[in-house]
Formats: sequence, structure tokens, C-alpha cells
Amino acid sequence: MNTGIHKDSIDMADHDDIETKAGGSVSAAFEDFMRAFEAYKETNDERLGEIERRSASDPLIDERLARIDRAIDETKRTADRLALKAERPHIGGGAPETGAVREHRQAFHAYVRKGDAAGLHLLEQKALAVSTNSGADGGYLVPPETERAVMSALKNISPIRAIASVRQVSGSVYKKPFSTTGFAHGWVAETTARTQTSTPTLVEIPFATKELYAMPAASATLLDDSAVDIDAWIAEEVQGTFAEQEGKAFVSGNGTTEPTGFMSYTKELAGDEEWGEIAYIKTGVNGAFPAENPSDKLIDLVYTLKAGYRANGTFVFNRGTQAAIRKMKDDDGTYLWQPAAAAGEPSLLMGYPVIESEDMPAIASGAYAMAFGDFRRGYLIVDRVGIRVLRDPYSAKPYVLFYTTKRVGGGVQDFNAIKLLRFAE
Repeated sequence: MNTGIHKDSIDMADHDDIETKAGGSVSAAFEDFMRAFEAYKETNDERLGEIERRSASDPLIDERLARIDRAIDETKRTADRLALKAERPHIGGGAPETGAVREHRQAFHAYVRKGDAAGLHLLEQKALAVSTNSGADGGYLVPPETERAVMSALKNISPIRAIASVRQVSGSVYKKPFSTTGFAHGWVAETTARTQTSTPTLVEIPFATKELYAMPAASATLLDDSAVDIDAWIAEEVQGTFAEQEGKAFVSGNGTTEPTGFMSYTKELAGDEEWGEIAYIKTGVNGAFPAENPSDKLIDLVYTLKAGYRANGTFVFNRGTQAAIRKMKDDDGTYLWQPAAAAGEPSLLMGYPVIESEDMPAIASGAYAMAFGDFRRGYLIVDRVGIRVLRDPYSAKPYVLFYTTKRVGGGVQDFNAIKLLRFAE
């Protein structure tokens, strides 16, 4: 069947070129993504045919398939980025400002543009008079709308934040009680005597917030330009750095100076794990899927989770692992990996959403390169309210640096909710 797709024309253009070709249109970018996937299927089927005929693949076809695979990833990112840009609210474009919010914003602008901290200092002294927050972190709070813009962007571009539970706190540590044996429960009629149920074993899990920073630089010309939306500038400058650092920490953070990543906990073979350990299964092959029926290991991983968690399961792995999985078919010849239904939505693997995280390990001997779980129940992110900015006009003259900080913590809250696939015998 002629799909109208020119496989040889699918190439790994750089991201800016792909976005330019899409004309900045979400629909055009998504169509490019779907065309790339159709070309991928056609080329992979050709590769499989060569293997069946010659017991080996054609290197030229392999090269073309890899090129199309990269194009799928790039066109998907472009479509998602354009969809996010179209939905992103403009700072200051919402409800009318209250007097207090307007006063804070004006004082913040005076500080950022001119270094005049008097207004912000007065406002924070007033706030401290009615708050238990010590304000000892240094710097000054950004306006509420700027903070909301940053946090909204982080939810959309930080992979694990998009699927985890998130809680805001005012202190430096959030402590959550968790039952390792299940809470007491039972059925009774209105007049029936209540029998004693088993007492749950409770542990208290502390989630300490850690300081994350970015330090954008501005020229005097930019700060003097009244046409520059200074709130939007700060939000756009820091959100990418925050998302990149968060994404890494939520996967592999050390728990000391960073949140504790879900990959940083002790791992144990499924069935032998205890509370506080992440269970895994093996592929049976060092550094690879089995040559025969590789998709069986994906099925095994999914069903390692109990049904209550499985219903909201999500796969997490990096782009290289996704490239390996994209080739897999079921017994009916249908590809297990399916493209997203629309821009901004995840692709699917066996019907479950896929989150691509470049901070996950690559496939290698002994690597835990794939996770599957209900991350909403399994992983908790704790955000301390407030993003702070400290102006530094001295360290990088003639530029002004803005030391921008937020405090965030994270860790596993339910060890039954996340399972791993280890590429080992």
C-alpha cells in the first residue's frame, strides 16, 4: 500500500528547522509526527523482511530506521512544545490584581530593575509580623503570578512531576505517616459489636525540602527597557534550569543535598523485597531484551504491580530504551508502542502512558533501565511555598545576576507502587 510517505525524506533535522517547517502550528507539527511514525512502521517492516529472507538486517535500512526514530522523537517534542506554548497563560492576564498583589509586583520591579529593595523589605517585614516563616532563606519573594507561571511550566516539562503527587508546604520538612501493613478495617451492621481489627504498623516518612537555584544574568539595557515584561523574563529564564535539575533529582537524587530519587532506594528481586525497597524483575539477558518474545518481559513487569496500582500505571524510560521498544510487535503484528492521540499527550505502550526521562539509565548489563508504576501513589514531591530572588550587580559586571531559589523535596511514599526492569540474567 502506498502511504504517500517518502521514507528517505525523513531526516534528523535540528529542532529549530523542524519547528520552522511546521510553521509554528500545533496541528502541522503533530501531522509531521504521525507521518514519521508511519514511515517508521514501513521501514521496520522492511527491516524484518530482510532479516527473514537473509537472516540479517540491511545496514542501510538500519541507518534509515534510526534516522526516522530520531525524527519521531523530535517532531513529538516540537508538537508538545507548541501545544504548551499555545496553552500557557500570560502573566498578569488573569483576574484583576488586588491592592496587595499590585503593591508587591511594583516593589519587586523596583528591586529587579533598579536594586531598590526598600519596598520589598517593608512588605516582608509586615508579612513576618503575622507569619511563622522566618524568611531566613535570603532574597525576596517573586510575585504570586510569577511563581504560578514557573510552577505551571514545571508541571508540563518536568517528567516525573507530571505524574507524581505534589504537595505544598510552608515549612522545611513534611512528615507523612504511612501504614506498612494496611489500616484497620472491617464490615459491621448498625447494632453489631465492633470486633478488634489488627493494629496497623505506622512509620513516619520525612520529606525534607532542598534548595534548588538558577542564576540568570541580565544586561542594564534589558533592565532599563520598560517594554520588557520582567516577570515573564524571570519565569522563562529559570523554569528550564529548574525542570532539568528536578527531573534528574526525582530519578536519582542523593537525598542529602537533593530530593531522593526513586532509583536511589535499595532494590530487591520481586517477591523478596521488604518495605523500603523497590522491587524489580530481570530480562534474563545481560544488557538486552530476550531475542525470543521480548515483549513478554514488558507484560511480566506490568503484572508485577497489584491491580489497584496497575490501573494508573505509567512507563518511565529514556529515549534509547524507547527506540528499542518501538520495534516490538504483538502476536498479531500490531506495534506495542503507539503514538499519542494528540499533541501534548503521552504515547502509549501496551495501552499505558509513556514518560520519557533522559535521566533514566540506558540499557546496559545490570541496568535498571525501565520503571512502571502508579507514580501518583508512589512518589511524592514537596514544594515549599515561595520562589526567592537575590539581586547581585557585582559578581559579573556589567551584567546583573539574579540568584533565584526554590525549595523542593521528594521521595517514595508507597514502595508497592513502583517496579523496575533490570537488564540482567
